[in-house]
Amino acid sequence: MSQKIFHVPEAVNEPVRSYAPGTPERGALKRAIEEARSKEIEIPMFIGGKEIKSGNLVAIRPPHDFKHILGHYHQGDGSHVKMAINAALIAKEKWADMSWQARASIFLKAASLLAGPYRDKINAATMLGQSKTAFQAETDSACESIDFFRFNVQYMAEIYSHQPQSDSNTWNRLEQRPLEGFVFALTPFNFTSIAANLPTAPAIMGNTVVWKPSKTQVYAAHVLMDVYREAGLPDGVINLVFVSGPVAGKEILTHPDFAGFHFTGSTEVFHSIWKQIGDNIQIYKTYPRIVGETGGKDFIMVHDSAKPEQVVTAIIRGGFEYQGQKCSAVSRVYIPDNLWPKIKELMAKDLKSLKMGGVEDFSNFMNAIIDEVSYDNLVEYIENARKDPDVEIIFGGNYDKSKGYFIEPTVILTKDPRYVTMVEELFGPVVTIYVYESGKFEETLVLLDKTSIYALTGAIFAKNKEAIETATKKLVNAAGNFYINDKPTGAVVGQQPFGGSRASGTNDKAGSMINMLRWVSPRTIKENFSPPEDYRYPFMNEK
Repeated sequence: MSQKIFHVPEAVNEPVRSYAPGTPERGALKRAIEEARSKEIEIPMFIGGKEIKSGNLVAIRPPHDFKHILGHYHQGDGSHVKMAINAALIAKEKWADMSWQARASIFLKAASLLAGPYRDKINAATMLGQSKTAFQAETDSACESIDFFRFNVQYMAEIYSHQPQSDSNTWNRLEQRPLEGFVFALTPFNFTSIAANLPTAPAIMGNTVVWKPSKTQVYAAHVLMDVYREAGLPDGVINLVFVSGPVAGKEILTHPDFAGFHFTGSTEVFHSIWKQIGDNIQIYKTYPRIVGETGGKDFIMVHDSAKPEQVVTAIIRGGFEYQGQKCSAVSRVYIPDNLWPKIKELMAKDLKSLKMGGVEDFSNFMNAIIDEVSYDNLVEYIENARKDPDVEIIFGGNYDKSKGYFIEPTVILTKDPRYVTMVEELFGPVVTIYVYESGKFEETLVLLDKTSIYALTGAIFAKNKEAIETATKKLVNAAGNFYINDKPTGAVVGQQPFGGSRASGTNDKAGSMINMLRWVSPRTIKENFSPPEDYRYPFMNEK
């Protein structure tokens, strides 16, 4: 066997395609969308290298056109979760023993497949299944997924290369072992790239995984599994099950070999699962690694030196792209009274030009809310605001679900900085604005910091450097990703490692080495070339 030391290709971010009129990629993506809409597919679970069909079929419908059926997936039960756990444990030893270079090559090939032959397919699936625009799908399901694979492989190589010091008589080595057991990945609907990263980050480090995607992301999850299979991923390394959360939790969180949990979702679900893990801690072989990102109440803080045009663009892009269904989406904005009239004027002009509709029409800036439950929840917030004398809906506020789950970009103006929509995570196209006295910048920073339980993303807009420094320091714990004169969305792998603390999660920074280190358990090895042959130390001598 070759004893060469190998180096992985240097990771670079995948270029984002524009899909502008006349470009080749625009026509190719439109054809992929048409093809996907023209047929109904059947999606099985994938466990231990086998397609598993339960016979309990559930329809998949585009949120913006719910009368159309894209296909059906096979809903599983507890027996399928048990099957997936067993498959993961059977595959574990062989996968962990595989050379890291071989593991690397599988995920580098997956990145290459997504960048090439699967790009239109994964983007079309994300657009139709999750109601995303071409640009939102491209930056998510294609580029960010590709970046996760390439950069995580590079991080793996860097982690393995870090070794302790030795001397002439001793060789010290650090071995990074996979966790002792299997990892459970629970992924959300809103980012296909998160669904790509959460199972594969532990797998790259030699772990085997049980993966449960959101039921509203199954369509694109199926494409990801096709990519892994074509890339050569061995049977049982990643096992895809379509079950409810409670069904998965009942089997997984009571299993002695449960070793890790990789999660993105709601704070309530994360709290519940963490509690279950704590209640069951005595049955596990090892303390499970718990990594979670759980949402936010993300802010823009505006100083009176800010440029209104930049603030308005950040609010609209940060608050309404993908219908505000991002953990990092702008949800609350603090604006000084001297800038508010101009910002309001510019916002009215931009919102008037903003189009909303199906993903098939590339001129639409916004599409539909993911499902009826989310739609109804958001409508309730809007209607409560409409009745409240202390707040005013100044833009939007209309909604319709005759064909799809559409809610207009809605802006609420409040006199109460602790009004419910300034505090609670809504996960939709609703932004609340509080106008403060321009001379109370620092007092408003303190208010902002204490308003929300979350601490995921936030931004400061100002030309005044002293104001920027003040905000950066006073809001040090208010956001795990902090932006200066930029919207607080769109973190890029390798550039802005993503995650927050407080109620926003464990801040283990997806898209960085920090996250990858959570999926290994180090062992230190010391080899002594000159072992002592006498127990006595020099200090023990009389002379």
